[in-house]
Amino acid sequence: MVPSSAFPLATELLQAAERKMRAASAAAGGATPSTVIAGGAASATGRQDQANFLDRFPSLPVSIPPSSRLVSVAAEESLGAEKFRFLAVRLRQLRQSRIMKKILITSTIPQEGKSTVAANLACTLARRKQHKTLLLEGDLRRPAVAEKFGLGRLPGICEWLSGKTETINIYHLESLGLWLLPAGSAPQNPLELMQSGKLAPLMEQLEAWFDWIVIDSPPVLPLADASIWSRLADGILLVTRKGVTEKQQLLRGLEAIERSKLLGALVNSSSNVAHSDYYQRYSSPPADPSKGS
Repeated sequence: MVPSSAFPLATELLQAAERKMRAASAAAGGATPSTVIAGGAASATGRQDQANFLDRFPSLPVSIPPSSRLVSVAAEESLGAEKFRFLAVRLRQLRQSRIMKKILITSTIPQEGKSTVAANLACTLARRKQHKTLLLEGDLRRPAVAEKFGLGRLPGICEWLSGKTETINIYHLESLGLWLLPAGSAPQNPLELMQSGKLAPLMEQLEAWFDWIVIDSPPVLPLADASIWSRLADGILLVTRKGVTEKQQLLRGLEAIERSKLLGALVNSSSNVAHSDYYQRYSSPPADPSKGS
């Protein structure tokens, strides 16, 4: 069921989209299809209407640079890609027993790889085409997600929260089956923008449109930005990096996260020799017995 507080925002977004479509149609001399939300309630066709609305967001071509580390797309047979597929399976299992749609990816400090994890997880979840997946660039101070797909700075959530754009700036990365809501251009103090009162109803509306929402959050230390995102999330994954994350930082980070929402911690740049050897042997061609040992 869609929360009732989402309907005014849904009406606002749909009406803005209709105005843009009417203007484009008038310029082309054609007719404009209509989308109706009557009496503050969603259309009876439900999920089909949501899918139709998502189709209106512009599509962008993807050009993944080698530095992106998107193993779930560029190296699907790698151990890293397999780990993300396993994580996606675990999340699907968890949602059978609890609400699990908005997944927050954070870390204790910068440079621990949270944006890379968020992008890989979102791409993996999006492989099931029937599940609409949104990757939300929630690190407004240091956004790093859009560039992993070869995209420049795009208007995003900051422009909508500040009122600079009428429509929410979501983009369809069609070749990946993924939608992206970038950060956009943040003001000097993004925290004030996030506390404007528009973020919570926006998240409710996004929850009605998408099956999965992966949020790339700022680190939990030392700023308060992540605490706002964590209140809106259903579950939180904490990213750590081997050789970077110190024990005291990890403990402080865990203390800052609501335990009921903490799903677990991911160790980035970890090497498990036994597992690496297994996958290498599994994917290698069998030896030719005629050549002997």
